[in-house]
Amino acid sequence: MTGLPLRQLLMSLGEPLVELQAAPAGLDVPVRHVSILDPEDPPTAAPGELVLAIGARGRAALPALRAAGRARAAAVAVKLDGPGQADALREAATEAGVALLSVRRETRWEHLDSLTRTLLSGADDPDGTGGAGPGGPATGDLFSLAQTVAVLTGGIVSIEDTSSRVLAYSRTSETDEVDDLRRLSILGRQGPEPYLAKLREWGVFSHLRGSEGAIEIAAHPELGIRRRLAIAIRSGAQPLGTIWVQEGSRPLTDTAEQALVGAARVAAGQLVRRRRELSADTRLTQTLLTGLLEGSTGPQSLATHLGLDLRRPVTVLAYAPAATDGRDAELSRDEVTGLISVHTAARHRGALLAPVDSRVYVLLPELPPNLPPATLRDWTRETVDAARDHLAIPLRAAIGPTVPGLAHVPASRAQADRILDAMGRGGVVPDVAALQDVQAEVLVSEVLALLQDRPELRDPRLTALTAYDARHHTRLAESVLAYLDALGEVRAAADALHIHPNTLRYRVRRAEQLTGLDLAQPQQRLLAMLQLRLPD
Repeated sequence: MTGLPLRQLLMSLGEPLVELQAAPAGLDVPVRHVSILDPEDPPTAAPGELVLAIGARGRAALPALRAAGRARAAAVAVKLDGPGQADALREAATEAGVALLSVRRETRWEHLDSLTRTLLSGADDPDGTGGAGPGGPATGDLFSLAQTVAVLTGGIVSIEDTSSRVLAYSRTSETDEVDDLRRLSILGRQGPEPYLAKLREWGVFSHLRGSEGAIEIAAHPELGIRRRLAIAIRSGAQPLGTIWVQEGSRPLTDTAEQALVGAARVAAGQLVRRRRELSADTRLTQTLLTGLLEGSTGPQSLATHLGLDLRRPVTVLAYAPAATDGRDAELSRDEVTGLISVHTAARHRGALLAPVDSRVYVLLPELPPNLPPATLRDWTRETVDAARDHLAIPLRAAIGPTVPGLAHVPASRAQADRILDAMGRGGVVPDVAALQDVQAEVLVSEVLALLQDRPELRDPRLTALTAYDARHHTRLAESVLAYLDALGEVRAAADALHIHPNTLRYRVRRAEQLTGLDLAQPQQRLLAMLQLRLPD
């Protein structure tokens, strides 16, 4: 039995059942058998075997890992009681040279065993898909990409293969001015031959073959052809297709050519494999990337899967919508994710995206060692501006620190999250920031989060003041905070609240009388400035 590559097994089992923790010998190791290791049995294994270490949680699985390594087994699967156990097991797996899989706590071992045996039984299928069978081109994703490109360029988009067959196209409205070439291509699912002959005569296809950038095709009103941009989709030197952008009733955007560069790279990833292989590979990449960002999966797995250098500099960018203006949140995230993917691919060929809850994280691996921080800021600013201009979605973006390798990705992500958390608490903050831009805001935000989570740290007099306001519909707490923010300047605070200075003086005195606060005391002023910023 030739076996099923570990990569394919992980793609088929999927993240709901198992998660890769270490793969020191790579992901192409063949898995030929599956065995169950009972906790009462001595640790044994066979070459190419996936060992299901039942009952051996945490460090109790170390003997199984060592035995598997000596026997040249493919992998060991264990259940973890807590995140702290993974580090010791990953180290032991790396030392033993055997892959380590963590099994979800709720997964039944017999189910995992049965499913794995079924997958292995089909591993010798002639098409190499483990019995899955071939899939078609990933046209669903291409339609989403075409719509994203239409938004970014302001044009009318179609994506075609190397035979000029239309694979996907953007939606059009009644006001869009669609020319004959576009209309006939969509109706016939292929470019009409008379028009294709003209494009060949003008040298369009030869220019596309020799250029990595976008080219322009001038308008020919006599032929019913409007101005266009086009770019070749390729994987290395292999042509895969073309993206066409027709200019409609308004000129194309100034950044249309740059957007096409990114779109061509994204499209290449969608065309390079059959749908099923691509879908499984994408899921595995997303699982490994998300695990790395969260610190639950080591860097070696993603590096092995994508061929990344562990020691090259890397940065995490984090994006979050400031508001969706009543739009469907899921739709907005899909639109934003598509836009971010195109923009980052245009600037960094190896950029990776991971949507997590309401945030979208971008991993920029293998950065040049002396990349100026201003460059990352400019890239991020372009994306935020594009989301505002083309999607009417305000984004906040945080730039994590550039760290020396993939092992430090969780630290870069954590700092980016700190920045976004501070932005989300309001105040005067930029919509694109690194830590040095908002250091004070981040620290104040984290102190407020501590006060929010730990009621025992709050001053009960200030808690009583906000409760009094709620019962009596007064604004004493707000007035005290404005007075403190203005450093005791009554007129400035009163102007900010649009009230008379005497009204402000009365409210501050009333607040002190009700609570016993002494705002002449620095410590009480400091605590009041913090605690009164807590949300109601």
